[in-house]
Amino acid sequence: MNVADAMTPREDVVTADLPGTRSDVLEYLQEQSFSSVPVVKPTDNGPKYRGLISRETLIEQPDEDQLVMLMEENVPTTTSETPLEDAAQTMVEAGARRVPVVDGEFEGIVTVTDVIHAIAAGDQETDGTVESFVSQDVNTTYEGTPLRVAERELFYANVPYAVALDDDGEMSGVLTEVDILDVARIVEGEEATGDNFGDQDDEWSWEGIKAVGSRYLPTRDIEIPTGSVREFMSDDVVTVSSGTSVQEAAQRMISNDIEQIPMITGEQLVGIVCDIDLLEALYE
Repeated sequence: MNVADAMTPREDVVTADLPGTRSDVLEYLQEQSFSSVPVVKPTDNGPKYRGLISRETLIEQPDEDQLVMLMEENVPTTTSETPLEDAAQTMVEAGARRVPVVDGEFEGIVTVTDVIHAIAAGDQETDGTVESFVSQDVNTTYEGTPLRVAERELFYANVPYAVALDDDGEMSGVLTEVDILDVARIVEGEEATGDNFGDQDDEWSWEGIKAVGSRYLPTRDIEIPTGSVREFMSDDVVTVSSGTSVQEAAQRMISNDIEQIPMITGEQLVGIVCDIDLLEALYE
């Protein structure tokens, strides 16, 4: 398969146009659960690709409105005629979940999920089991952790998920970035900057000049609910075993709309299988 066989063509891709603001992008990411949105600049010769805006950037820069300041420009691109396994290798090596397809103008996008679809359908032949692609470094959190704290845990761990553990240290659910973004909202407010001038009694104030009031600047912040992880996590956890084939794992990811699956032996959590890691089965 080539990228053209798996990608989403331009006419079916929701894009953000320059110039623009963050509002529609945030709404789209919340509705579609995608990790990023391509940014294009309309021209007489078709839309020109400019960059991607990720859900992580929107959460980390709540005060920035302009898309041009939010987009990531150094994202790898590919072409429609590139072999799908080569595009998969680019995704793995760059850690990129969505790779724009560009040939002069923006033609579409190919995602990790597109490649997983191809593996699940058998369009891209794979051998072996998930045991070859599992990571034993599992990011976890306590199910009673406040969601705000868990969001910081995901950020500092630089992963899009956390396996939730109960009071006995047993797996009770999975929390993802998408779960957090679904309930996050932007809060408008004001912040006092202090008096415009020092008070008359301040040592440094000029004689006869008094404070004339405070200035307030508009602020914006991302508000995350105060509830615990157990209120927002998925508790119906899909799992795999070490003998699960790569194709079957891909099928479970697609049918359950998930990006990672815990691997268990008996009832013991032993690792995590992420969709982007399964892409290595195409070129190793």
